[in-house]
Amino acid sequence: MKKPVGNNLRLGIFVAATIAAFITGIYFVGQRQQMFNSTFHVGCVFADIGGLEVGDNVRYSGINVGVVQSIKQITDSSVRVELVINESSRRFIKKNARAIIGTDGLMGNKLISIIPGPPGEKELSDNDVIETTRPISIDDIMLQVKVTATNAAIITGDLADIMDNIHAGRGTMGKLLMDSSFAQNMDRTLVNLKQGTNGFKKDMDAAGHSFLLKGFLRKKKDKDKDKNKDD
Repeated sequence: MKKPVGNNLRLGIFVAATIAAFITGIYFVGQRQQMFNSTFHVGCVFADIGGLEVGDNVRYSGINVGVVQSIKQITDSSVRVELVINESSRRFIKKNARAIIGTDGLMGNKLISIIPGPPGEKELSDNDVIETTRPISIDDIMLQVKVTATNAAIITGDLADIMDNIHAGRGTMGKLLMDSSFAQNMDRTLVNLKQGTNGFKKDMDAAGHSFLLKGFLRKKKDKDKDKNKDD
């Protein structure tokens, strides 16, 4: 008699565990689908949903406030997405809010983020349709990276050509840096210019001490003083 009792006990434990797991699963699914909460519905229309699926999360200010209830193609270039949102979040979400499709983490599931608008608008009504913002896709990012890499390669090639010309002594910079005779000529030119400037200064000093020009320079100096007084 002990054997049937033991089997019945194990069977009862297995059935109870199965029912508990089933109820727990229903509870979590219901919580995810907002089946046990007071909710309201919001619609939004996208040109491309980028892999969004029914059951994905809806977030507002980083907090899960609802889920995607349905996705329906309405034209060849637009998709309507219906959202179920907790009633407790209605007072925070205004009519000027915008919806954008994002990603939960770098390679995570898709989700819809509701971005708040400027304050002062009324709160959403049931079955309202909010505006959407086109998300930046991975393809767009990769295209920008490709363009940037191409431009960087072109700039690098141009810099390499410039450095080759400098090392070969071509162009003004190449001659200045690599051609010793050109550099020597530049040095001599600068020396001559400096000597000419010093000579001109000496000539002007000598002219200032000249008997013929001393009176003229004195009159000019007095005239400049009178002008400064008038000012």
